Amino acid sequence: MLIQTLQQILLRDLLKLRQEITLYKKEENIWAVVPNISNPAGNLVLHLVGNLNTYIGATLGNTGYVRHRDLEFSLKNISRTELLDKIDGTSKMISDVMDTLDDSILPKNYPLIVLEKEMTTEFFLVHLTAHFSYHLGQINYHRRLLDKE
Repeated sequence: MLIQTLQQILLRDLLKLRQEITLYKKEENIWAVVPNISNPAGNLVLHLVGNLNTYIGATLGNTGYVRHRDLEFSLKNISRTELLDKIDGTSKMISDVMDTLDDSILPKNYPLIVLEKEMTTEFFLVHLTAHFSYHLGQINYHRRLLDKE
């Protein structure tokens, strides 16, 4: 039950992420760095996609995804179309992988040490979902700040 709930939330929020990126009036603003905001929306998209593809796709779904976390924050000026494709691919992965999971994995330790300690799969999946929502809110504010002009 919790796996299905988290899947629904992640798919909803990936759709919202897609909408946020689509709503930028000027594509270059996706990559704009403004005072006191070090990560533009484009880098946050790469980070969110990297997180989900690593911790759900590769780790729980054996998708073979290989993460290059440093590039999530150093790459710049990837087209809106490519970002949307990455979001769409991540949505498909979430659907495919989470459809194969069941709640019996939740009390077991997550297979990787993340956040410097062991934790249950349940805790980590809830953490990933909350982390996604946090950055989605940052993207929303970034867009509205830049689109007010």
